[in-house]
Amino acid sequence: MKAETGTLDKLAYFRLLDQLGERTSTALGRELAGSLLPDLPDAEISAAWNRTEEILSGADLSLGGIRDIRPLLNRINEGELLEGAELLEIAWTMDAAGSVRRALAGDEERPALAAVASHMGSFDGALRLVREQLDNDGRVRDDATPKLREIRRRLNPLRSRIRERLQDIMERRSEAIQDPFITQRRDRYVIPVRASFQSQVPGIVLDSSDSGATVFVEPQQVIGMNNELALLELEERDEVRRILISLGQRLASEPQLEATLSALGLLDLSQASARLARDWRLVRPEFSEDAIKLDGLRHPFVENCVPNSLGLDRQLRLLIVTGPNAGGKTVLIKSLGLAALMASSGLFVATEPGSVPRLPRFRKLLVDIGDEQSIEASLSTYAAHLVNLKRIVLEAAPDVLVLIDELGSGTDPAEGAALSQAILEEVLRRGALGLVTTHLAPLKVFASEHDFVLNAAMRFDVDRLMPTFELVPGQPGRSYALAIAERLGLPADLLERAGEILGPEGERLESLLVTLERQREQLEEQLADAAREREQALEEAELLREQITALRRSEQELLADAARRADEMLKRTMQQASELRRTASSSPEKRGSAMQQIQQLREEARRQGNLPRRRSKAAPRQSGKTLRPGQEVYVASYDAAGQLLELRGDQAVVQLGLLKVNVPTADLKVRERKQPQRRESHAVGSTAFSEELNIRGERVEEGLEQLEDFLNEAYALKVGTVRILHGKGTGALRDAVRRYLKDDRRVADFSDAAPYDGGHGVTVASLKV
Repeated sequence: MKAETGTLDKLAYFRLLDQLGERTSTALGRELAGSLLPDLPDAEISAAWNRTEEILSGADLSLGGIRDIRPLLNRINEGELLEGAELLEIAWTMDAAGSVRRALAGDEERPALAAVASHMGSFDGALRLVREQLDNDGRVRDDATPKLREIRRRLNPLRSRIRERLQDIMERRSEAIQDPFITQRRDRYVIPVRASFQSQVPGIVLDSSDSGATVFVEPQQVIGMNNELALLELEERDEVRRILISLGQRLASEPQLEATLSALGLLDLSQASARLARDWRLVRPEFSEDAIKLDGLRHPFVENCVPNSLGLDRQLRLLIVTGPNAGGKTVLIKSLGLAALMASSGLFVATEPGSVPRLPRFRKLLVDIGDEQSIEASLSTYAAHLVNLKRIVLEAAPDVLVLIDELGSGTDPAEGAALSQAILEEVLRRGALGLVTTHLAPLKVFASEHDFVLNAAMRFDVDRLMPTFELVPGQPGRSYALAIAERLGLPADLLERAGEILGPEGERLESLLVTLERQREQLEEQLADAAREREQALEEAELLREQITALRRSEQELLADAARRADEMLKRTMQQASELRRTASSSPEKRGSAMQQIQQLREEARRQGNLPRRRSKAAPRQSGKTLRPGQEVYVASYDAAGQLLELRGDQAVVQLGLLKVNVPTADLKVRERKQPQRRESHAVGSTAFSEELNIRGERVEEGLEQLEDFLNEAYALKVGTVRILHGKGTGALRDAVRRYLKDDRRVADFSDAAPYDGGHGVTVASLKV
């Protein structure tokens, strides 16, 4: 988006950049923040939004230890010698950059940040060389090079010998020594001698004290050693300079160093954008085709700014906002302009958290805000406005945002209104979107009659004589001049005269606006009442849903408990019957007693026959077929199938597994199916169990019901292997049986029968007995 410098200044864009720069951590990021402009390409804007969002959703970046080392690098490239401490500053920045790169490289959760880090280099070789040649204080190490190691190997002992020789001289000539310490003058070791005793210490005088009482003598005995020391120190200095120059050139010549510094600045700018978004509660925007939708728009520099919502599109291109002075019109228009600039700069915008602010990708921003009076250019306020309006008319286009504050002010109201309407008509013809504020009544009428324009008002509390700063779309605003004057106590005759001067047309317009405001307030009250009633209805409905859920949960718990007790009773009965069968089979002398106990179990089952059963359903109606003994019937109250043994009027005796039960005939339904083949049976008396269940032709639900009863009895009788005949068909029944067997903890494994014994149409299951 292109915008003139004056426009950016009016919309507080440079203040925004200052706030952004204060949140940076490095000089690199601060420089980028200060030079940021709202002219970024779409791809860079989207990438900037992504980076900001990734930082907000994760941890902040660690940018400590990063300095702007570009001036140091420039000095190296210009041939200057840097001190070791300065080279360390470069190395620390390179090392910190490496840490940032390693933290972000390949981070799948933060791809936008990782993409920036991918342009950063790895400086392990250069950093290793720095550690080898410099210590932590920036001094060149003794072992930086073999030559330096040899020089310093000779230097230190030579210094020690010189000091020892001088110490010996001072002890032997103690009366001539001014102070018993060794010092240096002109980089040579000397001793302080009293001037009156100078002849007692042969040597070269290199300096004297201010009073002349002390001379600093280089004794004859150490001149040769001092000479040797001077030569070694010169060699050391040259070697150290050579090392520092070479090390500096190595650091400055790293091929990816410039790209790394640019990436660090961009990451710092992204982190500053995230901090700004967090501090100001900014929201990520989106670019739309040709619509503005900003919910809860605020001006970030206005403390406790009242949020307002704006919406413009190709069907509603201009919003004309009217209302009293200091009512918030200018703040609103600047909020929209700054939001457009922030979005085009890759920053988040100040709208309601949780909303999705949408703005078109404007090519240009044209504004006329504030007093442009210029004495030097001989322009009045109105003339300066006309210069801006001329540019707006000539450059307006569908991809241009137009913002005009106080349109038509500064001149005759009638002429100003006529010219202003003509300007707005041309802006509309050129397809631009925009926001206009004004006090001119004719423009309110224009907005109400034009298809692409909407009136809006800034609300004002007449009772308190204070603006509320709330935007009310759909109705023109009043200036409230007479109303405010009346509230302030101006004489009634004066107000009456003002009304006469205003004229009937003005009175009618003012009356119309008052009526519209009153009607709108009534509608808002009705909407608020409806919203409260709806909220109450929703709360009551939620309470009912919770009560229904609780009742259903209680019902399910009762049914589950009843089913559990029924299953436990059935299991105990089958276990007892199984034990009695084994007793009858193994002990003939106890057979009679065992059969009698089995009969007692059957009688007990009849008495308990009215207990609820699992997955009970309404009793199915008989199909109309005549009941007769020997038929297989379905017993609804037990949710199980068995053999009809006997009819006793409207009662029937049915064999359900090990049990015989009395049930009403109305509770029975004849089942059409083949009798299962009996492979092997466990029988005692008249009760028998088949190890094969035939459910071919059954529906899945009924087949699984029979399978459950079959497995209950088989498991109670400790039958090791059973067969289920389900047939091949579509495979639905077979799949259902196998899913059931897979989930049943009593089943050890299962498989198809042998090809000659049923194959895929039969499943053989092994039970855990």
